[in-house]
Amino acid sequence: MRAQMREHRSTFVVYVTLRLLVIVTMVLQFLNGNYENVALCVATLLMLIAPSFVQVRFQVELPDVLEIILLVFVFASEILGEISAFYVIFPFWDTILHTLNGFIAAAIGFSLIDILNRSAWVESHLSPLYVAMMSFCFSMTIGVLWEFFEFTMDMLFGFDMQKDTVVHSISSVLLGPTGGNTPTAIRGITEVAVNGRDLGLGGYLDIGLIDTMQDLIVNFIGAFVFCVFGYLYVRNRGRRTWLSRLIPHRRRAETETEARTEALESAR
Repeated sequence: MRAQMREHRSTFVVYVTLRLLVIVTMVLQFLNGNYENVALCVATLLMLIAPSFVQVRFQVELPDVLEIILLVFVFASEILGEISAFYVIFPFWDTILHTLNGFIAAAIGFSLIDILNRSAWVESHLSPLYVAMMSFCFSMTIGVLWEFFEFTMDMLFGFDMQKDTVVHSISSVLLGPTGGNTPTAIRGITEVAVNGRDLGLGGYLDIGLIDTMQDLIVNFIGAFVFCVFGYLYVRNRGRRTWLSRLIPHRRRAETETEARTEALESAR
């Protein structure tokens, strides 16, 4: 772990800064008696260590740019988003993080497939387009599974992870006077009453659907952008480009060992 910090000084500065901020937040939450937030801070500290642990344990090199994005993403979602309520204060905060989630998940999926594809122990090799497509599908699957998790928490425990949206028009077949399959629209909604009490929202309350679809759409955008980068990286492998700052790869020693092994097997 110490060797990793020496090799990636810029990442180390970001890591230490975020770690100190999390510790300060944890102390303040403890003094305020918010023990649930204290547990969240502890979990955040563990997640901040995860990128370095993966590099050491699995001999995978994370570029500094991608690792910093990972660290900032963890801090922005857990500390700023949950504890500091940025999800409520800034409506776009959740959208930004879901876009980053699609980008990061695509990077993880891409690296897993690309590293396996380049391994000397794998006989078949995939085309750059196929690797990009598989990493895109991996990212979208992670996004869908997260939405499943949010829906489960909302239904079973009464959370509001799938945030509600105020809309001013709805269209539904249930509103049709004849009971057919033709949707009936209500537009210009300015107030809604539940059990005789006006909710005071200035419109109709959509429960989670719009939030879920927006999350999946921006996850799609983040995943697609990274997959384009990943495709170009594989097509231009061996050339020094800025794309290498975003693509995880095996450590040089491991790659050289695999190359020697492949050369020996070819000689036989």
